[in-house]
Amino acid sequence: MFESLTDKLSHALRNLRGLGKLTEENMAEALKEVRAALLGADVHFKVVREFTERVQTQCVGQDVLKGVTPGQQIVKIIHDELAKLLGEGSTALSEARPLRLMMVGLHGSGKTTSTVKLARLLKRRGYRPLVAACDVYRPAAIDQLEILARQEDIAFFADRSLRDVPLLGERALAAAQAGGNDCVLFDTAGRLQIDQELIEEVRLLKAKVRPDEVLLVADGALGQEAVNVARAFHEALQLTGLILTKMDGDARGGAALSIKSITGVPIKFIGTGEKPADFEVFHPDRLASRILGMGDVVSLVEKAQENIDQAEAERMAEKLRKADFNLEDFLAQMQQIKKMGSMESILGMMPGMSGVKLEGDAEKSLARTEAIIYSMTKQERRRPDILNGNRRLRIANGAGVKVVEVNQLLKQFQQMQKMMKMFKGGGAKKMMRQMEAMKGRGGLPGL
Repeated sequence: MFESLTDKLSHALRNLRGLGKLTEENMAEALKEVRAALLGADVHFKVVREFTERVQTQCVGQDVLKGVTPGQQIVKIIHDELAKLLGEGSTALSEARPLRLMMVGLHGSGKTTSTVKLARLLKRRGYRPLVAACDVYRPAAIDQLEILARQEDIAFFADRSLRDVPLLGERALAAAQAGGNDCVLFDTAGRLQIDQELIEEVRLLKAKVRPDEVLLVADGALGQEAVNVARAFHEALQLTGLILTKMDGDARGGAALSIKSITGVPIKFIGTGEKPADFEVFHPDRLASRILGMGDVVSLVEKAQENIDQAEAERMAEKLRKADFNLEDFLAQMQQIKKMGSMESILGMMPGMSGVKLEGDAEKSLARTEAIIYSMTKQERRRPDILNGNRRLRIANGAGVKVVEVNQLLKQFQQMQKMMKMFKGGGAKKMMRQMEAMKGRGGLPGL
């Protein structure tokens, strides 16, 4: 979402980093570029004005730290102010047990999927969540919630014969208590626009279930309209937090940068894709680093710890160390990485890699590679050298691809094996130079 903003800010910050001495003139020129980048990202004009004024005030008369250039110090100030803009203070959920969470929002904001994603996250933290279907209007809303909950092995409650939403909430609490669930998430109905009927219904539900958190699920792609929606819901329900969805899209990101300043409600989670794992706790400082192209190594490590099996990782590390790596191992590694989210989101967390483009559609490329490897026998995966012309034709037919694509995969795998052998033989520096060269050519291989 922040790709365009990151590119523009990176250009402005490159000019700043090169400054040996700060003057009012060169600082004003650089901040003009920052201001234009924020306005271009659909950030509210009042927020942009206050942001640039704070940065300028801090820069004037600033004592430059020893060992740091003036330009680097301004970059640090901009980073800190950007983190403040995104939201200060705690973004943690209430520690109440049982924990009651009411999910509200407009129709199409991703409320139902976010409900299950949040339940999944809480389950991994040790909770026993139950999701309650309180949307009695949208066709198939209850079925959608039930299917998603079953996929993640999360307790589900619904009463398809009941239209009384507050009573539904009350029965869901009773079901949670009977089932030993210590966390209940109420998926409420939405509308295409805010109306009195919608507000009154969620007010009555809130009075009945007394939630510890009222979370608004807002479509991050709506820009300033998402800010208006948040303000209206907050005035009616006293929101405790926000969940911004569709943060993997190509919208400009103005909602994320404006919503906390305008509404005073903290962003607590962001949805970064369609997969259950594409859901993150919101950290203002980390997102500020991502926006400035500095990456987010902490979140990347946390994703790896959450989704990658430690024993499997150690086993694979040993195989890599010995340069004993076959296509079966490669398939296992692909499946582990897929659990962490999309390739684009993973690259965005790596310092200096936010501008690197993957060739073509990375997700489709991975799926095609999986299909090719799955079409091989176990012996062929473990010994790719036995793959003659007839075997390659059979594999291509089984995967629904052309023989040339099978050949391309095997060629890339052979190149990977050569790099691993170089690493084993002490050629790590040479391998790093080759990787830098790949990055310098503007793209990474399909694998």
